[in-house]
Amino acid sequence: MAKVNILMVLPPVIFGGLAATFFIGMMRENPDELPTALAGRDVPSVEMTPLGDLPMFDLADMKDGQVKLVNYWASWCAPCRVEHPNLEALREQGLPIYGVNYKDNPANALDFLAELGNPYEAVGQDGNGRMALNWGVYGVPETYVIDGAGRIVTRHAGPVTQRVIEGVLAPAIEKARAAE
Repeated sequence: MAKVNILMVLPPVIFGGLAATFFIGMMRENPDELPTALAGRDVPSVEMTPLGDLPMFDLADMKDGQVKLVNYWASWCAPCRVEHPNLEALREQGLPIYGVNYKDNPANALDFLAELGNPYEAVGQDGNGRMALNWGVYGVPETYVIDGAGRIVTRHAGPVTQRVIEGVLAPAIEKARAAE
């Protein structure tokens, strides 16, 4: 019987593994969506500095019994301007939104809110991006739906548009409210 060299078998096995990984990734419901490993887990630490004299939030606010959004944003982020009216509309509907200003100049961030309005219950600054790293943020804007117990229900990377509200956020908010 002929002896099989392991080096001859290894490339097809590696190729098969990669092909299976790519196939599984392409078969997701939305292959463009960036998944979060934190869904169903408690929110990570909340470590921010004040943004001007605006009220800040902490971990206790995430566990206050209410469904809420946490939105990472920056004044230099064009999609953040696009989503801003939608965030204000959600707040007007009674949904608490907490803001995290990401790697931004504080004066520019305050000017952004003065110009466009402040949809946030409370907001803080993550100047060095450490908090965002703990939350798994890829970039801004990113929005998290948090249930009343402080667990992440889902995350959306990209601007909050009407389509995102209807297709992603609203179902996640309903799911979180039903679980309360």
